[in-house]
Amino acid sequence: RDTHPFLKNRCYADTPSQVVAAGRAVARGLLDGGVLPVVKHVPGHGGALVDSHHDLPRVERDAASLQVNDFAPFKALADLPMAMTAHIVFPALDSRPATLSQVIVDLIRDELDMDGLLMTDDISMKALSGEIGALSRAARAAGCDVVLHCNGDMREMRAVVEQAGTLEEDALRRAEAALAVRLPPREVDIPALESKLAGMLDGNIHV
Repeated sequence: RDTHPFLKNRCYADTPSQVVAAGRAVARGLLDGGVLPVVKHVPGHGGALVDSHHDLPRVERDAASLQVNDFAPFKALADLPMAMTAHIVFPALDSRPATLSQVIVDLIRDELDMDGLLMTDDISMKALSGEIGALSRAARAAGCDVVLHCNGDMREMRAVVEQAGTLEEDALRRAEAALAVRLPPREVDIPALESKLAGMLDGNIHV
């Protein structure tokens, strides 16, 4: 399907059922390794034709198509502990990017049944325009529990901390519930697993 080249190695499959199967397997593997999986980018990134690190994508699909293709995998994985929003506009739903849209966050909670901790994608990505503190405040007002900031700029980090607020009430409950899911990693035989993977990939471990 059409998507931006930067997503080509990030998309699990072409159909919702295949995405769910792969996503569930990855989540199980992470949990077995003592790592909490993050379902992303909700409510869908596959239809984006520009890179949200640099530009604001718009997914021009009608609501029915979004439900069947984009949203279905997230609904099927709604029991996982954490998720991340997309910096993408879905004009059929709202004029604001999903990260800043209460309409879409409500859809994530109510229609997709995702009650896990909801974090933003990196709030400093160029898809979003405006002052970083104001964006952080808007994301929390839209219903995101946590604001993610990744570029290491201390001035921006201070602005995010000042404006994003603190975890409390439902956001705190979801954070505590997510942390409770994390268990110590299972003991595994790494050489045996590497051998099994090599067999599955016909000897090409790195593909």
